[in-house]
Amino acid sequence: MQAKIKALNDAAVFQRRESDVRGYCRSFPAVFTSAKGALLRDESGRTYIDFLCGAGSLNYGHNPDEIKNALLAYLESDGIVHSLDLHTRAKRDFLDTFESLVLTPRNLDYKMQFCGPTGTNAVEAAFKLARRVTGRTGIVSFTNGFHGVTLGALAATGNRYFREAASVQLGNVTFMPYDGWLGPEIDTIAIFERYLSDRSSGLDLPAAAIVETMQGEGGLNVASDGWLRRLADCCARHGVLLIVDDIQVGCGRTGTFFSFERAGITPDMVLLAKSLSGYGLPLAVVLMKPEHDRWRPAEHNGTFRGPNLAFVAATVALRRWWSDQTLSETVRMHATILRQSLRAIRDAHPQAGLSLRGRGMAQGLACRVPALADAVSRQAYERGLIIETAGAEGQVIKCLPPLVMPEALLREALAILADSVAAAVAESASVEGVA
Repeated sequence: MQAKIKALNDAAVFQRRESDVRGYCRSFPAVFTSAKGALLRDESGRTYIDFLCGAGSLNYGHNPDEIKNALLAYLESDGIVHSLDLHTRAKRDFLDTFESLVLTPRNLDYKMQFCGPTGTNAVEAAFKLARRVTGRTGIVSFTNGFHGVTLGALAATGNRYFREAASVQLGNVTFMPYDGWLGPEIDTIAIFERYLSDRSSGLDLPAAAIVETMQGEGGLNVASDGWLRRLADCCARHGVLLIVDDIQVGCGRTGTFFSFERAGITPDMVLLAKSLSGYGLPLAVVLMKPEHDRWRPAEHNGTFRGPNLAFVAATVALRRWWSDQTLSETVRMHATILRQSLRAIRDAHPQAGLSLRGRGMAQGLACRVPALADAVSRQAYERGLIIETAGAEGQVIKCLPPLVMPEALLREALAILADSVAAAVAESASVEGVA
């Protein structure tokens, strides 16, 4: 009890001085001090398994030795840290490595724009560029999509909770139904096609359509390969640029570097951030087909477009994990373990109305009663597993473990999750719809 009181007192400054906008710390209130791999440690010395993973920013875990050592050596040599958009050796090494290990093996020809340091900056830049390229203003987004909370990106984000926080009208975006949103029997691309083809539909021809192949924050909703191919074909026929937001589910989260590879499409633009740096350092980019690079010098700028520490980290990450297929094979193996475990949890609690979501190393359980997902997250935290919820009502228990965590630790985390679900279901037995 004394230790708990001391911890509360030590954390009082956050309550006193930090804005009420803080979110994750409300669910996981420990004061964390160190991290390695898939493990976090707090001030009391307690260890937690991390299934939050920086909301997908730590695909390679916390503090990988190879990247840490490269960063320390770079700092020790007085390497340039901040450079605006000046040429640096760190940037050149990153561009060369990305070209040779990511683009060339996939026969992709993209130019790269370094925008602000976060994913929403990449979304804003892509929208601005799409409007420049096409001369049109509208953007099509999809139900349950999440693309950021700056005003342009927020306009393309479906969740009402985030949209209402803008306190201004959000415009120039039309929402279309995502794959499966109207039920498995409805082809939502046919609906989109009809809107584009009918000059009386009320939808002006948009500049671009932005899509996540798997909606992370939206609840681990997965678009089928066929749906993505039909979307790409529809956009191409109507001269609408296709933007794939791969910010959360790219960089190997689904097994391939880009989440859209399995569908065999080539988007006009691809957005990357989060795990691109490989170390949790801010780095966001827009990949664009060369013919779409219509920017004039400094027309879209920002102070932090030269994050050289992130360039160093990203270069090491690419060389370490993308020189061969080892990581992709590991993700596929771990994804199978994850799916099997989640299926077993679902089957053990038929009264809870659980269903499987996601693919690769972004999977989870959707709860018929949203409060159950919160209860599972609380139970897991008490047992030493940090796991968040997602979806329009926070109804999805969302597993985002590091891609490279040891199999034994993955199985340990999933055993904790199973215990947490059992405890939460028992705790919620009196809730209508769970009993």
